[in-house]
Amino acid sequence: MKLSYTCILFLGTIFLFEACKHAESANPITGDEIKSHIAVLADDSLQGRKPFTIGETKAIAYISSQFKKEGLEGGNNGSYFQEVPMVEVTSMPSATMTISGGKNSISLNYLTDFVASTRRELDTVQLKNSPLVFAGYGIVAPEYHWNDYAGLDVKGKTVIVLVNDPGFKSGDRSLFKGDTMTYYGRWTYKYEEAARQGAAGVIIVHQTEPASYGWSVVANSFTGAKLYLQQSDKHLSRCRLEGWLTEDAAKKVFSAAGITGDIRAIARNRSFKALPLNLNATVTIHNKLKYSTSHNVIAVLKGSTNPGEYILYTAHWDHLGVGKPDAAGDSIYNGAVDNASGVAAVLSEGRAFAQLKDKPKRTIVFLAVTGEEQGLLGSEYYATHPIYPLNKTVANLNMDALGDYGLTNDFSVTGKGQNDLEDYVEDFAKQDGKKVTGDKNPGAGGYYRSDHFNFAKVGVPALDINNGAESTEHGEAWGKLKQKEYNEKHYHQPSDNYSATMNADGMAEVANLLFNVGNKLANETTFPGWKNGSEFKAVREKSMGK
Repeated sequence: MKLSYTCILFLGTIFLFEACKHAESANPITGDEIKSHIAVLADDSLQGRKPFTIGETKAIAYISSQFKKEGLEGGNNGSYFQEVPMVEVTSMPSATMTISGGKNSISLNYLTDFVASTRRELDTVQLKNSPLVFAGYGIVAPEYHWNDYAGLDVKGKTVIVLVNDPGFKSGDRSLFKGDTMTYYGRWTYKYEEAARQGAAGVIIVHQTEPASYGWSVVANSFTGAKLYLQQSDKHLSRCRLEGWLTEDAAKKVFSAAGITGDIRAIARNRSFKALPLNLNATVTIHNKLKYSTSHNVIAVLKGSTNPGEYILYTAHWDHLGVGKPDAAGDSIYNGAVDNASGVAAVLSEGRAFAQLKDKPKRTIVFLAVTGEEQGLLGSEYYATHPIYPLNKTVANLNMDALGDYGLTNDFSVTGKGQNDLEDYVEDFAKQDGKKVTGDKNPGAGGYYRSDHFNFAKVGVPALDINNGAESTEHGEAWGKLKQKEYNEKHYHQPSDNYSATMNADGMAEVANLLFNVGNKLANETTFPGWKNGSEFKAVREKSMGK
């Protein structure tokens, strides 16, 4: 039976009252408290919490009201909101991309052979006979002594690059990080670097294993209407075209250029130099543009003695809205786990800190961001338009899609090995007899796929943790099965719903762990840093004047 929005608010108040009795304990957050928030945020009346909809209006009103209720101040000069200007770009490429210059022209078909879009805020964008260059992995990484663009002028040209890093499946752990993806392996980086190099277009070759997802994900995710942050230059600094080729289509192009064999092996050779393909690409993109503003929600608890230093908790409030119905006819993508759970945890953190008798010395910031599902947009906006100085932001503690399968004997640190915050997690986990594990699939680049990443990019030590797989009650095999079941049946599906029977005790366990980590950080004077080998170490040291 579906509860009314008002009824859920009332029940949530009862749950929060009960939780208040535990505020001074080391584990002040309960599963019932978290469930009370999820019940509100994942209710059908919020229509899937998509930006620019009634779902946004209701979600940010609820989040801000909970912050205010606990006595937390608005974090943006007294306001609980930070406006996030966005543009919706609906790119419609021509039905075919023509590759000319070889013995025979190659006609590539949209969706089955390639996808293409643009961020440029123009009615029409075109590549016309743009020379193609194979730029290997499209990476410039001084710390790894790697530069695929060395001595190369790509202005007016279109680069074809490979997804992931040179080290992936190379058998050489000293090559980048071996099978563990760095940011240089992510498609977002490939696009950014090609733009910095002045390329007219950038096309990534899709391969399922190094990408960690099939072509259908590319075809679904890189087409249709996409939201981007508004930029003063209307995104004209980006490449005219950002796209992907299927592996089969790429083989046709490389074959026409006289390149055969394993292109990954060719490109990972340290002596590799970019190869002009002596082929040209032609394609046209028509755009529809729509401008609007979404909102981050922000609150603060000012520090008692060091208020100019900040601990930042984050989670994204948005989900996918209303979309394609499932077999049961449900078309509302409520996102109970992804990510009402993380927002519920942040709200619970706010309540727990607000009720401490001894207030933390440093300021605690609670930030619920928009547009994560559209490309980490809300966190990107804050990181590029910070309300509080980034070089005074001690740490970012992020929660995204917490597991609903109960208590575990372990915690999972996304991208384990990045920074000193992991040592804090290890210490508190050990106190509770728990262990800490890393990514089960490090080649997928999970560290670069949630909001903490945008803080890492600007140097702030950032941590994202989740429940482990070793269920306290049912064992590891069962826990892995529950994780697999969620990923295959409920992730980004209408079935990611709130249920009164969902087990949020593991969510509370993660929230309590990060409460203790944040409270310790808030009462110290030191600044945790990045570990040697992290791609974010240099930018932090520069921002700190080192």
